[in-house]
Amino acid sequence: MSGFFSGVGMLLRGFGFWRRRPAVMLLGLIPAAIVFIAVLAALVALGLSLPGLTDWLTPFADDWDEPWSALVRGAIGAIVLAAAIVLAAVTFTALTLAVGDPFYERIWRAVELELGGEVPEQGSGLWRSILDSGRLIAIGLLAAIVVVATGVIPIVGAVLAPTLGVILSGRLLAMELTARAFEARGIRSTARRSVLRGRGAQLLGFGVATQLLFMVPLGAVFTMPAAVAGSTMLARSALDAAAAASGAGARAGSAGGASAARAEPTSPPPPPH
Repeated sequence: MSGFFSGVGMLLRGFGFWRRRPAVMLLGLIPAAIVFIAVLAALVALGLSLPGLTDWLTPFADDWDEPWSALVRGAIGAIVLAAAIVLAAVTFTALTLAVGDPFYERIWRAVELELGGEVPEQGSGLWRSILDSGRLIAIGLLAAIVVVATGVIPIVGAVLAPTLGVILSGRLLAMELTARAFEARGIRSTARRSVLRGRGAQLLGFGVATQLLFMVPLGAVFTMPAAVAGSTMLARSALDAAAAASGAGARAGSAGGASAARAEPTSPPPPPH
């Protein structure tokens, strides 16, 4: 659990960046607010049409006695809403990062400079952000389908589906938000997974905390800049740890080679003829 709460702490450190660099962080509100309004409008439209949608999905319950028909339709509605929230969170993140790439690159760079070390001259670029956003939305759609499929499990489905939705969306958010620091260094997905190996709980803690705050009214708008800052800190901690481990391994290898050379016995001189 320490790794999970370490991830939550990374998000809190991201919020701390509001105090140190408020001007840069305020810029991140602009794209987040624009996309939030669009996503919220879609969720409100779904919520208003949800009763009719659940009735359409459950014609078999028309002749059932109460409260069974209401319970079944309520469970179906909860499943649909959970899947919609997963897709909405992922879509919000993808669109916000694409639309606000210049703003969030400034936040990323400010965090990188504060952390010190070698900082790439530029981020991943707008087109790369757009491609990553499209991929994230596609994966989010698959995650929403998994949530719906989980929801049809008898008895536990209505509770399990929203829980799984938060976990899946949180994981996706964490992976996408940490990508910028890796992409700027030319580290692609396979190498990125290698660097992040062993940090699954930390990523989950960061992502779940971000997702839960996204679900608070207007929380997504104010959390997004902090999530960009916190994810940069998380990615840098992983990169710095990997670099330190690599350096230690190289030093150990050199020391081992030198010791072996010293310990190698010398051949006796040949006998005189």
